[in-house]
Amino acid sequence: MPELERLRVDHAPALLAFELENRAYFASHVSDRGDAYFEEFVTRHAELLADQDAGELHFHVLVEDDGRVVGRVNLVDVADGSAELGYRIAEHATGRGLATAGVLAVCELAAREYGLKELRAGTNLTNAASRAVLARAGFVEVGEKEYGGRPGLTYSRSLTV
Repeated sequence: MPELERLRVDHAPALLAFELENRAYFASHVSDRGDAYFEEFVTRHAELLADQDAGELHFHVLVEDDGRVVGRVNLVDVADGSAELGYRIAEHATGRGLATAGVLAVCELAAREYGLKELRAGTNLTNAASRAVLARAGFVEVGEKEYGGRPGLTYSRSLTV
């Protein structure tokens, strides 16, 4: 089972490989990151780590024994005891429970280490797997919202230590 690790500078090559290898797969579920994301990856990675050090976000990767990144679980827009949860799993690693395990682990970290009280998340209506992950992780549906021009649902989960 891959290990959940807080994002570090040395994750950059494996994280970029993960994003490139799965770009088309991810774009079938959410808006594509665009070419600039990949062209400016090293600079963006450094900026995200600085924001993480400032407590504005918390990024995590799921890393295999061989160092390959097979998933990521992120908390962004951290403010007033809450944050937005996002996650993605490599296409070849889906169906193994990694998303649910990663989301549950980050929920625990969010409460225990980051002092958060609530997490929000969202997904497209067509992404049944993502909706199932959120349900298994204790999120409840709270509204509707468009994601990348597609109809979707918003979710929330209260956290306790």
